[in-house]
Amino acid sequence: MASKFEELGLQPQFVQAVEQMGFDQPTPIQAAAIPALLEGRNVIGQAQTGTGKTAAFVFPLLQKIQPGKKTPQALVLAPTRELAIQVTEATRQMAQETPVRVMTVYGGQSYGVQLRQIDRGVDVVVGTPGRLMDLLKKKLLDLSQVKYLVLDEADEMLEMGFIEDVESILKSIPAERQIALFSATLPQVIRKLANRYMSDPLEVSVMSGQRTVAETTQQYLRVRDENKQSVLTRILEAEEINSALIFTRTKARAQELSDELNRLGYPAGALHGDLNQEKREWVLNRFRKNVIHLLVATDVAARGLDIENVSHVFNFDMPEDTEDYIHRIGRTGRAGKKGNAITFIHPRERGRLSQVENSVKQTIAEYVLPTREDILQKRDERFAEQLTEQMSAGQFKREAALVAKMTEFGFNPMEIAAAAIKLARASETPVPSMDLVEPMPISRNQTGRRDSRDSRGGRDQARGGNFPSGGRAQRGPETGMVRLRMNLGNQHGLRPGDVVGAIASEVGISGKDIGAISINVDHTLVDVAEKHARLVLQKSGGKYSLRGKTVVLKLA
Repeated sequence: MASKFEELGLQPQFVQAVEQMGFDQPTPIQAAAIPALLEGRNVIGQAQTGTGKTAAFVFPLLQKIQPGKKTPQALVLAPTRELAIQVTEATRQMAQETPVRVMTVYGGQSYGVQLRQIDRGVDVVVGTPGRLMDLLKKKLLDLSQVKYLVLDEADEMLEMGFIEDVESILKSIPAERQIALFSATLPQVIRKLANRYMSDPLEVSVMSGQRTVAETTQQYLRVRDENKQSVLTRILEAEEINSALIFTRTKARAQELSDELNRLGYPAGALHGDLNQEKREWVLNRFRKNVIHLLVATDVAARGLDIENVSHVFNFDMPEDTEDYIHRIGRTGRAGKKGNAITFIHPRERGRLSQVENSVKQTIAEYVLPTREDILQKRDERFAEQLTEQMSAGQFKREAALVAKMTEFGFNPMEIAAAAIKLARASETPVPSMDLVEPMPISRNQTGRRDSRDSRGGRDQARGGNFPSGGRAQRGPETGMVRLRMNLGNQHGLRPGDVVGAIASEVGISGKDIGAISINVDHTLVDVAEKHARLVLQKSGGKYSLRGKTVVLKLA
């Protein structure tokens, strides 16, 4: 029986490559685009991220070129260096049964490395418009034999200001060429570009009424800015997260959140515009290899990222527009796998949630944040599992002898076990019991627009402080914690990370010994482990420097 891919017209070596890559059957964009491209037609493909479009243009490319010529016969343009590298790696994997030579061209890489590859001869060039234009201006790259051109994520290239470079590159290749243009959206500028340079293109669209993939569960959570980090860590403890992308609005915020997550014991890396290329590749490589499980990124830094097996996307900061939202959550729920996208909604951003729903043409459900008891139960389950594995493995003669010795002293074995467990779990981070989400549910009025009203019909008012209900009495500290009062608050630009960093670094205690943080307008309440409270107050006379201001800590 013929393979589904063989029925599309692929040659046996490429069918074999498909099977080795784990594809069972073509995705809709592959089924529509591959036969047309093999026939030599120009194709405009509109498909969402993660739909298999790379294979849709690479396999026809590989089947149509003749390997071994000195100059490139195929050119793939990508908006970012990350996407260019990923397309190159995918092309090499698909070409594993052929002698096809593939190279990547992007800014930040040594010219010498690229020139040596060009001199040795290359069949397929994958690159970003900027570096390709540099090589063309310096007459270091010959595109006179290019017969196959791909514009990947054309809308991203438009948004990043590359369209003029793309047109210059189009003018530098032969008039007799085949073009495949792929884009998640087709704005007017892209359509005009296609009309100018593509003869009789076949337009293929696999965009459904929903602009996001069905495999991705989309949810929102009502949370104030000062509570976001606590909410995130609570979700990280409760959910089964293989790897996650966490999007922030600014570079500084991405770096600060990454640093704080690492300090709390969650392996994370930051990806933003202040990193050089070497550092970016190092961080991405660690994420792909699961050395770190969390990648905190800005939208610009994450353009074109194509990372497999991302189980969760967190919109730590609500994106500025719906297109950014769609691009962000498109990083999960790929290739038929389940994904989760959770968006943190600040009280003032409720209207934008309705805009997103209208754009993606579906209702986004509210996420139910795990309670303190849920987290403690999860921890108990994980610890019991580890304990069971240890007992199954045996090899604890020394420990058993110690238990026997303790029983000789008159201690009950049950008490010994309980005390040992408590000692083993002493380093666990305290779980605040305070409410972290907005108290009023977001409902829809008769017009279908989101609204927020309390049980008396009055509109919920955004209030300052860390206790969302505004009028609710503040609960006392957790058992084993002491509440301190700091003389700075929201009006001084204070953030939870500032509070933790100042106390932990000044006194030398672990961040795990710092509990709930409540940032109010002119002061902050912070819980510190009872065993360290006296030291925190005594060190430097209880005075700290934070953001250039003198901070005084006292018992609340």
